[in-house]
Amino acid sequence: GDTAGCTFCHTSPEERCSTCHQRHQFNPAVARKSEQCKTCHWGKDHRDWEAYDISIHGTVYQVNKWDPTQFDMSKKLADADYVGPTCQYCHMRGGHHNVQRLSTVYTSMGMSNADRGAPLWREKRDTWVSVCDDCHSPRFARENLQAMDEACKDAGLKYTETFKVAENLMLDGMGEPMPKDLAPDWSGQH
Repeated sequence: GDTAGCTFCHTSPEERCSTCHQRHQFNPAVARKSEQCKTCHWGKDHRDWEAYDISIHGTVYQVNKWDPTQFDMSKKLADADYVGPTCQYCHMRGGHHNVQRLSTVYTSMGMSNADRGAPLWREKRDTWVSVCDDCHSPRFARENLQAMDEACKDAGLKYTETFKVAENLMLDGMGEPMPKDLAPDWSGQH
């Protein structure tokens, strides 16, 4: 199951047009909608869709996506003038097909890559800010990037603390998360 789930997306999806342009409806207007990314980028291992959907950008998209004056999907991405960004607008900026070129500034859940300072990371961060400054000021974009750095550092500390607590529980013989004599949920229901 895991292998089938992973290989569905991770068999060079960038090389298959049907990853974004549905085989049964090869329509660029359909491929420009954020829901196309949801096909692979959602769920417990890839929470990108959920993060976008509950963000201010995702909310603007969900509320206005049916209005062609706000989101005219018939226009090429290079000519798009949306009221808010779609996944494609930012990650395929200008209409290129290399989604990795404008990927996020964090990888590996962001835990270890907050502001590394290496030239490659600095360039990637500058590119990220340049995408945001299509609609926002560069200062606003950099401040938000800094806030994300801090959140990732905090998350990294919490992640480490959590594993330390779990390790201590195991060492104390408390490895079983639910003792056998207790009900499986808080209300006492089985």
